[in-house]
Amino acid sequence: MNTPLAERIRPETIRDMVGQPHLFGAGAPLSTLLSKEHAAVPNMIFYGPSGVGKTTAANIIAKQTGMTLYKRNATSAGSSDIRDVLNQSDSLLSFGGALLYLDEIQYLNKRQQQTLLEYIEDGRVTLIASTTENPYFYIYKALLSRCLVFEFKEISPQDIEKALLRALTFLNKEFSLEKTMEEDALRLLGVNSEGDVRCALNSLEIAFKISGDQITLQDVSGVSPRTIFSHDRFGDDHYELVSALQKSIRGSDPDAAVFYLAKLLEAGDLLSACRRLLVIASEDIGLAYPMAITITKSCVDSALQLGLPEGRIPLAQAAVMLAASPKSNTAYMALEQALADVRAGKGRDMPSRLKNNHFFGVGETKDVYLYPHDYPNAYVKQTYLPQDIAEKQYYHYGENKHEQAAKIYWDKIKHKK
Repeated sequence: MNTPLAERIRPETIRDMVGQPHLFGAGAPLSTLLSKEHAAVPNMIFYGPSGVGKTTAANIIAKQTGMTLYKRNATSAGSSDIRDVLNQSDSLLSFGGALLYLDEIQYLNKRQQQTLLEYIEDGRVTLIASTTENPYFYIYKALLSRCLVFEFKEISPQDIEKALLRALTFLNKEFSLEKTMEEDALRLLGVNSEGDVRCALNSLEIAFKISGDQITLQDVSGVSPRTIFSHDRFGDDHYELVSALQKSIRGSDPDAAVFYLAKLLEAGDLLSACRRLLVIASEDIGLAYPMAITITKSCVDSALQLGLPEGRIPLAQAAVMLAASPKSNTAYMALEQALADVRAGKGRDMPSRLKNNHFFGVGETKDVYLYPHDYPNAYVKQTYLPQDIAEKQYYHYGENKHEQAAKIYWDKIKHKK
């Protein structure tokens, strides 16, 4: 029997599904849609990680509405293949209406996605597309605007355990056995699958085959995937993980910082961790602790020279140091405001005194540059910004020891109160 367990026990009704209460619970949008007789199925995009019920939901919608379901995977289907399916929608075979389920739609290019528009606009085909990537980044806007987007979330370990117990009952019946499973083994499968029911069921099927009368923790440990490795350096998970690292450090939580750093490193993503820590040292710590960037750069250099696994040690040092340091984003925010003015076309003409001029053209008045080192405390008042933004203040001193010390120093020299 070569059909995977996940396919053999795929739920046929909403009641058999686990997870996604925000979509299929009482009063939720998709359960409400399916409860209405002869309800028109809208074009939809299902967005979420693998193994959380996107394909199952499409199957159930087709079955309960009486529509003819055509399945294609965008990783292998070309434009002609999709067009053949769309053309079949006019045939008698699609008596109840044609429902095209297109998996991994992010792999279709813009022109291929445009092919779908003609058919879904005139109602010949109802589209349900699924993707593991953010649809607002990967799907053609004209197509996206004609679809409802539903996010499928990771299944909780508790819900995965329910699916595993249901699967164990199925396997026992299928093979005329009465195997049981240790509670710890069940819990490990639920946790290690990281919200992916299909992954959990695949592990259970292998454990069922190699176990005795009871599936033990040892049986499961040998076949269960490690918790971390759903990380994809080019997917949404990567950016969410990097974001979590930076926000934890910005929030001065060293425990969360080392946790998210550990997830990046366990996935083997040393380079992303190094780059992000360098960004954080300047963006979030900045002038509150100017040595942070120097220390972080040293830790990053050490990590890159050492490689993994030893490289994790200096990076942990950097992450904790940054999380525990005082914070300031004043330099970063000053630059952002200056960039906004530059992009708006302000300050095009800098004061002539700042130019590297050795002579002046006809009609130009010599605007003498005053050399600050010729004056007390190396300071002399003169205008540096262009005339139209001469009064602009981009930088504001932060409320931290280093910046306040600088403020007191310059207030005294510039005779400010």
